[in-house]
Order: sequence, then structure tokens, then C-alpha cells
Amino acid sequence: METYLETTKDVYKKAAETPDVGLCCTTTPVWQLPGLEIPKIMLDMNYGCGSTVNPRDLVNDPTILYVGVGGGMELLQFSYFSRKKSGVVGLDVVDEMIDASRKNFKEAEQHNPWFKSDFVDLRKGDALNLPVEDETIDVAAQNCLFNIFTKADLKKALAEMYRVLKPYGRLVLSDPICNQPMPESLQNDERLRALCLSGALPLKEYIDMITEVGFGTVEIRAKRPYRILDPKHYDTDKNIFIESVEVCAIKDPMPEDGPCVFTGKTAIYYGNEEYFDDHKGHVLMPNQPLSVCDKTAGALSALGREDIYVSDSTYFYDGGGCC
Repeated sequence: METYLETTKDVYKKAAETPDVGLCCTTTPVWQLPGLEIPKIMLDMNYGCGSTVNPRDLVNDPTILYVGVGGGMELLQFSYFSRKKSGVVGLDVVDEMIDASRKNFKEAEQHNPWFKSDFVDLRKGDALNLPVEDETIDVAAQNCLFNIFTKADLKKALAEMYRVLKPYGRLVLSDPICNQPMPESLQNDERLRALCLSGALPLKEYIDMITEVGFGTVEIRAKRPYRILDPKHYDTDKNIFIESVEVCAIKDPMPEDGPCVFTGKTAIYYGNEEYFDDHKGHVLMPNQPLSVCDKTAGALSALGREDIYVSDSTYFYDGGGCC
């Protein structure tokens, strides 16, 4: 595993020089926005497993950092919301991928009169040591990159994202996860790790690593089936099910009782009183659903009341919650 980052660079150097449509498989539909036309080459080089672009994150003319540029598709999408010089910083360690994105932006200019290549500041840089000043970024994002890292390197990468974000800034991630044990032989296979397969962590461990660097709120926005590692093709004695997850982590103060993690749980009060108040900041109106974080869901369930319903996690959360 000592050379796994070099193996990863080699995989994506080749993917930059010769687009590999099957390298990843984005399970989230590509955003369709008025006046935005994405060149086919960018779609072919969309080496992600989900999406990190969400319009509700991108208000008030944000400055955006995107690590791992791919063919430039998400950089173009982010530029749609930040139409200013260097409003989007695109970072990659692979020279060929930066060159490919720069070329693709010229084609994007032909299809999108509003877009200028200098909206994106393309830089060579390492996710483990970001060439970005402290607290200068509103939204930071990465798609199907951090799952490649070992746990020690993932911790560094998350800490770097936390460092460059402004207070209340947002880190938006899309990565494969796996709640089954991953055989050690697959974890140590550098190429499989580079292909975003064998480095997948269980969701809870993934979220714990995000909150341990300081993020006070975490939203699970989507979770979808992604890959199967089967005994016929991989070194495993049973099928391994991999999902892709889309997460937003907010750099807000850490609550005294721990982070607020939203996995899509909802509480509904259906009693006879005018409302239910838990005296911890959560008021439930009769028969009106309220999205609650897992911490609040657990506390409400522990009351054992017959007039409060708490749903299971849907793993699809898009705001409007209790915290």
C-alpha cells in the first residue's frame, strides 16, 4: 500500500488521455439547468459516483473548491452559480487531468455563452496538503476521491477541507460506502482502491471521521446501490454490496451533546395537546412531520410515548430539519 497514491495517479493519467466511460458510474442524474449545456466529452469523463452540486448550497455568489477535477463537468456546473473570475478553484495532482479539463472548458465556452474559462482557477495540488488559505472557501467538494485514501490519509484530507472552509461553510462529498467487511486482500489491492471499490468504509465510520475533524452537522442526502464485488471476479467468498452516498457536512459549532447527523428520520406527534415540546429546542405540531437528526430521533423514541412516531432512516435528507 505504500505506492497506492502513485497507482491512483497512473489510473487517472490514462483516464485523462483516453476517456474511460466505464471507469465510474454516476448514480445521480446530471443536473439540467437553464442555459447550461454540458459537452459530451465532459459527460464521458464524469468519474464520480454521485453529485456534489446542489443549488441550495450555492447561493450568495460563493467561492468553491473542487478537489479531483475529472473532465471538468462539476467545475462547469459550479461555475453556473459563481460567475466570476476564479470563483471556482479546481485542484488535481494529475497534470494530464488538469490539461484535459482546460481543453474541455474551451469547448464548453462554445456551448455556453455565459461561461468563461477563467471562472475556474485550475491548480495542481494535493488533497492532503491543499494550496488554499485558511477559511477562504464557502463550499468545498469532492466526488469519488476520498474513498481511495487509507484511513490515515482520509483524516488528513478531511482536516484540510475543514481548515480552508469559512465558518458555516459546507463540505459536499460523494463516495462509495460498504457496510460489509471488506477482505484485507481487496483493501490492499492498489488498483481496486484506485478504482473506488475496495477503500469503501461503513457509513457510520465514514460519518464518524467527518465529525471527528469538527463538523457539527452532517446531512445524508442520498444513498444508492453502486457495485457488486462477486466471487467470480474478485478475491471474496461472498458478494460484497457497495453503495454510493452523498453527504453535506457543515462547519458549524459542535453541539455539547455531539454532532447532529441527519439520515432522513422524521418525527410526527399525533396526540391531543396543542403541540409537543421536548424542552430541548424541538416543538412538534400535531400531525405535521418534522425531520429530526438521529440524536433527537433517539431521544424521542426513548420517551416511549404512544403519540409520537419516529421513522426509520431514509438516507435521503434535503433540509428543513430540527437543528
